[in-house]
Amino acid sequence: MQNEYFPAEKIAAIRELLLRATHIVIVTHMSPDGDAMGSALGMWHFLNGKWKMENGKSVAVVVPNRFPAFFNWMPGVENVVIYDEQRAEADRLIEEADLLVCTDFNDPKRIGQVGNLLLQKACPKVLIDHHLFPADFADVTLSYPESPSASELVCKLIRSLSDYTDREMATCLYTGMMTDTGNFSFNSNYPEMYETVASLVRMGVDKDAVYNAVFNAHSADRMRLVGYSLYQKMRLFPERHASLIALSRKELYRFHFQPGDAEGIVNMPLQISDVYYSCFMREDKIEPHERERAGDAKSKIKISFRSQGDRPVNRFASDYFHGGGHANAAGGEFFGTLEEAVQCFLDHYPDYFLSM
Repeated sequence: MQNEYFPAEKIAAIRELLLRATHIVIVTHMSPDGDAMGSALGMWHFLNGKWKMENGKSVAVVVPNRFPAFFNWMPGVENVVIYDEQRAEADRLIEEADLLVCTDFNDPKRIGQVGNLLLQKACPKVLIDHHLFPADFADVTLSYPESPSASELVCKLIRSLSDYTDREMATCLYTGMMTDTGNFSFNSNYPEMYETVASLVRMGVDKDAVYNAVFNAHSADRMRLVGYSLYQKMRLFPERHASLIALSRKELYRFHFQPGDAEGIVNMPLQISDVYYSCFMREDKIEPHERERAGDAKSKIKISFRSQGDRPVNRFASDYFHGGGHANAAGGEFFGTLEEAVQCFLDHYPDYFLSM
């Protein structure tokens, strides 16, 4: 990414909003992943450090629901307020906020009931995101789908605002960048990103320790779920170099499923030499804020897509699964049964997955 992605007038506007605010709340999307946690906590460390010390700020992070346990080690995570579990505290923080900073989501619909509070709250809002088609709800929007992670955008924003360096801030931002690129294995093929990584390592990030904390800290149940998914549930479609794994709630319950246990499974079929497209589906419950969109459906199917090379999956996700994302990493959802979601995939994937 080049400097023109951060126009001077937007940086000046964000600086002014940060200077004027006294109660800042940072929010991110439901089912927070590494980039959500990394971008939110990275911004929290910056604002809770330099800006709080110099300008007297109250800074908080609110997430809609619980994040995977393998992010419990992240610096500052003990200060995160989980809306589903600490509703009164989260309501109070948002009510008192005079600035909302939104990271890693493009639409308030992606943050559940917190999104309703965000839209009702009459205070300035800043959006920092890398997904396509951002909704028009923020006073200042830094939205660049060219970037592989919101954490990278937060890092670049911080560097545009200040020369502040902090190892814990850098560790959070590196975690977000690492996880949203599959340890730099997709959406990561441009030199500027590695210059950002180098700057974070110079701040003291132990990248080997971060990798170990995220990727080597799973439960035995998670490993059994992975084995079951690959051995029993993976379907291959050689004519389109594609794979599909679909798991029901009953199957997830069998392996004592916890948030984050399915992380990375969608990438695994791509290790097969002639598989270039991968789709992973899992059945989930419908949240109260989704009931209107769900209609008569009794369940929701969460869907992830991955691909390699010049083989986009985001259009398929957008056209049939109310989603989108990057060319090689996209997601979506389907309100209905798992069998119906699978059939939708089977009916349409040949039109999107090239046979070359």
